[in-house]
Amino acid sequence: MAVRPRSHRGRGRHFLRSSKLAAELVRAAGIRRGDLVLDLGAGAGALTGVVARAGAHVVAVEIDPELAAGLRRRFADVVEGDALRVALPREPFKIVANPPFDGGTAILRRVLDPSVPLETADVIVEWGLATKRTAVWPSTQLSAYWGAWFELSLTRRLPRCVFAPPPAVDGGLLRIVRRADPLVPERDRRAYAGFLARGYREGPRAVLPWAQLKRLEGELGFDRHAQPRDLDAHQWAGLYMHAVRRSV
Repeated sequence: MAVRPRSHRGRGRHFLRSSKLAAELVRAAGIRRGDLVLDLGAGAGALTGVVARAGAHVVAVEIDPELAAGLRRRFADVVEGDALRVALPREPFKIVANPPFDGGTAILRRVLDPSVPLETADVIVEWGLATKRTAVWPSTQLSAYWGAWFELSLTRRLPRCVFAPPPAVDGGLLRIVRRADPLVPERDRRAYAGFLARGYREGPRAVLPWAQLKRLEGELGFDRHAQPRDLDAHQWAGLYMHAVRRSV
């Protein structure tokens, strides 16, 4: 059994109780020797240790000074700081992490910026967040944006009993993989964010003329009367790329 730290700072901290479960999660993440891996909110190092034993270069990020000190006694590369503020690698990297539940969305917003060279991420988040971000329907503006560059899937449910202390809700393992062929060019990330903001605020007819929506509904597989939430990441990206071609 993994040891629960006596003290920790920040809300939403729920540590994995079982070292065997931690090892299983890292194996499923496909971590290979030589990979650069971040463990955001490393805590007592349950995941960090398994990643290190796999031969990866693991960077443990931990905000709590006591926990960070314990990590330094075991691992070579420990950063004491906030996962929302520490510098991210400039070279391709992966993430295996069990961050505080209350910081899940903020961390995802940071690492899923398409300009960040993230390859894959296996992140434990609260169940509601995991299901919302991986739902086929209804879509959200944020999920449609991330979906242009990353594939998000929910791979496991982790009941609250596997954590110490047990949280009020179950956890979910969110799997994120960078698309080999992005749906929207990275250079268009700001323009695409604005396109989606208007589309979700005013509807698809605000971003493309009615006649174009009518023509595209068969090609992209949507109803031209659809509400914003009815279109998925592929469909929103398709509308954007068509709008870009029309403007050239």
